Amino acid sequence: MRRPGGRGFRPRQRFDGPRMNERIRVPEIRVIGSDGSQLGLMAPYDALRMAKEEGFDLVEISPTAKPPVCKIMDYGKYKYEKQKKDHESKKKQVKIALKEIKLRPNTDKHDIEFKMKHVRRFLEHKDKAKITIQHRGREMMHIDRSREILKNIIEWLVDIGEPEAQPKIEGRTLSVIIGPKT
Repeated sequence: MRRPGGRGFRPRQRFDGPRMNERIRVPEIRVIGSDGSQLGLMAPYDALRMAKEEGFDLVEISPTAKPPVCKIMDYGKYKYEKQKKDHESKKKQVKIALKEIKLRPNTDKHDIEFKMKHVRRFLEHKDKAKITIQHRGREMMHIDRSREILKNIIEWLVDIGEPEAQPKIEGRTLSVIIGPKT
């Protein structure tokens, strides 16, 4: 028995695009011409012969239809235009980052105000801010103090941001996500 990776072994090539030309192996397909006209039902080899006569490829555009739908087109041009369209749509996307500020229930008021300047800057740059208050040991007994701190923070930021949900407790942390005002 031969080992994979030895001499003469070639891994199977994966093709992640649509099936085209000789790779279309069904008895009957619905064909759309290069000009967009319906050519009807026919065998794949007849459609492939027509595509080759026109100098194009036969590309399967709807493999799940019964029978599958194939179009006569220039696959290289199609692939290039699709790549350009994907690139353009990616450019227009707005990426919103989630920035996190961590506090403790005993954090001094001045320190909280200093960190809120950072949160304000995040919100001005259209990023979201997650404010978490972590508790250790007996600090869990003073959860009401933490809720009060978060309430004050939300009030300080009401002109520029709004909480997405009420503050919630997850284990030993109390957190809230504040998004920029729309």
